[in-house]
Amino acid sequence: MNSTEDYPIGFFDSGIGGTSIWKEVHELLPNENTIYLADSKNAPYGDKSKDKIIEYCIKNTEILLNQNAKIIVVACNTATTNAIKILRDRYTIPFIGIEPAIKLASLVTKTNNIGVLATRGTIQSDLFEKTSASLKSGIKIIEQVGDGLVNLIEKGELESKEIEFLLKKYLNPMMEKNIDALVLGCTHYPYLIPSISRIVTNDIKIIDSGFAVARQTKNVLHKLNIAQTKEDCKTTHKFYSNKDSNVLTRLLNNDHLEILSKEF
Repeated sequence: MNSTEDYPIGFFDSGIGGTSIWKEVHELLPNENTIYLADSKNAPYGDKSKDKIIEYCIKNTEILLNQNAKIIVVACNTATTNAIKILRDRYTIPFIGIEPAIKLASLVTKTNNIGVLATRGTIQSDLFEKTSASLKSGIKIIEQVGDGLVNLIEKGELESKEIEFLLKKYLNPMMEKNIDALVLGCTHYPYLIPSISRIVTNDIKIIDSGFAVARQTKNVLHKLNIAQTKEDCKTTHKFYSNKDSNVLTRLLNNDHLEILSKEF
């Protein structure tokens, strides 16, 4: 029987976006087994009610627990900001959450104007409001709901004219308000960094949560003594999508990953 350290790190997201987090975790913890759920059938979570988001998160957690996940990364900003407290109260497994990196942005901004591009569900959450209120005085947050972006990313349209149109529509007003830090408040959005970089000026720092989440995952695994200690061991990485898995396959582009369509 496998020991707990051999069990996988579980991930779930409202689709393929959380793979941006998976990549950061895998790079930092290459010897860990992983399992990922892409709930693309219900994407985006950002326009769902809080009760529905919690329902999806519980469903995803139960699936990962049945797959012996030893820790669960909620690889979705909307799911974290709306449901992680309930998940932590309900289950004993450790959860790693994701929220927009506005605290980091507040440390690097010189103009004191921070742009946040996120889903409606994240921006309207209590946790986002609480985090925003905790920043030092004088910091101004310019919020922008990225309506339509997740749906296009789920279709694999990362370089489409429609993506470019929406990004210009959302980013130009932020630049007019003199932002010098842009927080990507959705795990889908890092896949748009090449497109975003062509629109924003060079003095604007683009910030996402990926590396910080990976570092926190590593810290918790070691603190609980459930980190994989074997080096250069054969690892397994399973990805499940409850919609079309072809976009997931193209996005990950790795022959050593197991990518499957699965109803859940």
